[in-house]
Amino acid sequence: MPPSDRYAPDPRYLGLGDGFSDEVPAARFPKAVLRFRNDRHAARVGLDTLTDPEWVAAFARFEALPGNLPKPLALRYHGHQFHSYNPYLGDGRGFLFAQLRDDRGRLLDLGTKGSGTTPWSRGGDGRLTLKGGVREILATELLEALGVDTSKTFSLVETGEELHRGDEPSPTRASVLVRLSHGHLRFGTFQRLAALRDRARMDRLLAYAVETYHPTLLGGGRVGPAAFLRAVCAKMAFTCGRWMAAGFVHGVLNTDNMNITGESFDYGPWRFLPDADPEFTAAYFDSSGLYAYGRQPAAIRWNLEQLELALSILGEPLHGALDGYAAALFDGMRSGILRRLGLASSGEAADTALVQAWYTFAEASRAPFDQLHFDWYGGVASEARALRSPNAAHYRGPGFAALRDVLEAFAPVAPERLADPYWARERPVDLRIETVEALWDAIAYKDDWAPLEAHVAAIRHLGALLDES
Repeated sequence: MPPSDRYAPDPRYLGLGDGFSDEVPAARFPKAVLRFRNDRHAARVGLDTLTDPEWVAAFARFEALPGNLPKPLALRYHGHQFHSYNPYLGDGRGFLFAQLRDDRGRLLDLGTKGSGTTPWSRGGDGRLTLKGGVREILATELLEALGVDTSKTFSLVETGEELHRGDEPSPTRASVLVRLSHGHLRFGTFQRLAALRDRARMDRLLAYAVETYHPTLLGGGRVGPAAFLRAVCAKMAFTCGRWMAAGFVHGVLNTDNMNITGESFDYGPWRFLPDADPEFTAAYFDSSGLYAYGRQPAAIRWNLEQLELALSILGEPLHGALDGYAAALFDGMRSGILRRLGLASSGEAADTALVQAWYTFAEASRAPFDQLHFDWYGGVASEARALRSPNAAHYRGPGFAALRDVLEAFAPVAPERLADPYWARERPVDLRIETVEALWDAIAYKDDWAPLEAHVAAIRHLGALLDES
């Protein structure tokens, strides 16, 4: 399997030494049907030249990539789940398969979901449903299009097994997924070492995390935990702000689902808002609404406080390391809304007024969230189009007047994009639950993957229109 000359393996995780992971075998599946390969991102890591059989060998049978990890590694971590500490976590149905550099020189991981049992499976079967894999494709594609720093669904292979689950019709089809991520170091990785009072490994992990994922902090000497925590806080808060602008509800904001790079990952019971309801929850088991849409900023802040507590075993001052949280959160929201609307910044005061007016109107009107952004892409330059929308009644009353006045201060970033045929649609591409279920039904009942492929193509087209570069 000779990858292209752009393939740059760099299995740095091995340098951490023992105590961070366990070598595990991959499951053996009765069959392997390739359902999705992300050649767009495969090209960035030099793996786009693999043939389909070579792809399946790597990402369904998990034959080691040249110069990479010799065996898969199930990573160890603890974490808070719905604010209850759990010391029995770790990779229970996945592992770190490879590390490699992308075309920007960043170290990325190829990690799995549904690849079999590990020492941390806690009685589970280590498998992933095919529907779960399809949902992860959709979530990562739309979040990427909307400007959220997210893991990328790299590969999905159907495995020929039948799984039984309590939260969907069973038996159901099985799959194994590979995600491309900017690291897999979780808040829970640090929490585990704190719980074990393992200061030596904590010091080693901190040095690795800074050098690998926050190298801008390096200035010749050791980087302390306060500087590291400030950097993680800024990135995680910004990502949360982008979720809010995207109308995304993660569903399971446990500390083991937090990445120290700020990258969003690990998609289970996610949902996108039908309308701007702060109480909207994604997970049916979140009975208290702890991770509701409007509580996500507080949840992320709480998780950062748990990381702060873990780092405190190093005995160095951390006071004030989270002080930048609110500003970074707002910056994520502000920039995310401007991106979705295709508008250039008009300065801090005007941008702040837009965010406030946008959410005031969205929550008061309960206008369909995605349609609202779609209709007003380009700002007042799209007013005639917006007034032909299925949402038009929301824009004719006095409640919209304040928002329209604020929009007058903003100009489109790329006015030529307003002529794109995408904006001639009646409705935007979306991932409301009805849309997701319809795409899955085509697969479940007809084995028809064409609607999914067309939807991913439409999402990527949207992403190109919203691209800020």
